[in-house]
Amino acid sequence: MNESPSDYECSVHGPIRLDSPCVRPGYKQTEVGVIPEDWDAVPMHKIASEIGDGLHGTPVYSSNGAYYFVNGNNLRNGRLVITDDTRTVDYSEYKKNRKNLNNQSILMSINGTIGNLAFFEGEAVVLGKSAAYLNVQSEVDKRFVYFSLQAENVKRQFFDGLTGSTIGNLGLTTIRNAKVPFPPIQDEQRSIATALSDVDALLTKLDQLIAKKRNLKQAAMQQLLTGQTRLPGFEGEWEVKRLGDVAEIISGGTPKTNEPSYWNGALNWCTPSDITGCKGKYITSTERTISALGLNNSGARLLPPGALLLCSRATIGEIKIAATEICTNQGFKSLICNHGVDNDFLYHKILTMKQQMVERSFGSTFLEISKSNLSSLEVLIPSYSEQTAIATVLSDMDAEITTIETRRDKTRALKQGMMQELLTGRIRLI
Repeated sequence: MNESPSDYECSVHGPIRLDSPCVRPGYKQTEVGVIPEDWDAVPMHKIASEIGDGLHGTPVYSSNGAYYFVNGNNLRNGRLVITDDTRTVDYSEYKKNRKNLNNQSILMSINGTIGNLAFFEGEAVVLGKSAAYLNVQSEVDKRFVYFSLQAENVKRQFFDGLTGSTIGNLGLTTIRNAKVPFPPIQDEQRSIATALSDVDALLTKLDQLIAKKRNLKQAAMQQLLTGQTRLPGFEGEWEVKRLGDVAEIISGGTPKTNEPSYWNGALNWCTPSDITGCKGKYITSTERTISALGLNNSGARLLPPGALLLCSRATIGEIKIAATEICTNQGFKSLICNHGVDNDFLYHKILTMKQQMVERSFGSTFLEISKSNLSSLEVLIPSYSEQTAIATVLSDMDAEITTIETRRDKTRALKQGMMQELLTGRIRLI
């Protein structure tokens, strides 16, 4: 592997970057950036023998049809995904609307969500208008084109050419004219594609492992949190208690939004979007903060570390644990556990109670569970020592999942870096 330096000497400017007017030896400036001299900036229509899209209209559906009608939302991570919602058509409709797809075809979403990709692998499908197809020339490595379509310099051309004010639409002309940094030697295309495909394969394995570990945890929660399975050394009956008897339930509040002195203070102020956007079970920081004066005028309370932040409105049942002192808006009914109740145990127990909360919620604009309805929910509680033992098992499983997720995220970031280097020729593999 030959790696070219990111900085080099220019007689005029000294050390410079690739986006400088000076270009290092062996490279040239093009419309798609600096690329090797033996590469070209090639429009997509010269790489693909045909570029088209699907049916602009609604087919005649058939509940017993053997052919799926697919759109851009069926394209995910290189695969064409059929869901329970995917409609079918019969052979006559398929024959009338089928496209010239083959083993060199790449499918791409072009309406709403732009740039989702899938390799066509002979599936019996009719394409809708939000899915385009690119039939890659036989002498071109289709995997190289697949990764090139994900490159930033290509996606930028796509997004610059979007039409539509509400929902973005990527036109076929824009796709055909988009230029790609292109090594003419297929062996180099293949080497780049293989390196990136290996990373994709690792990402797939990590996603599968995460899904497996999550399923195992769900099964463990079902067994351990109901007493169906007891950990070694524990016996005796569990008690049925109301949620309001095992924890203090605290509503949140919001200070006046138009009073500057209430905002941007030292106190974390949590909203439901902070919960849904947080990985793991702990909230360590929030998008917005308020001042002590803002807290005093909000109707909320400052909650201690360990408080359970439970969404009681809209995203009912979502829950995190406060890692620091925090307050919340009125979309929460937070819980501070009473003596003899383990925070982690109750956190995991509440994760299993979302449906019960939704069933007790009401509202015309959005659903919300009241403090009294939340308080009256019943929970099975073992001894404190058994609570902590169960919580330890489940928390260890959480930690294992988080470790794998962190590895997955780092691998994904590594792939992005590799794409930037390999697909521009800054690093050569031959």
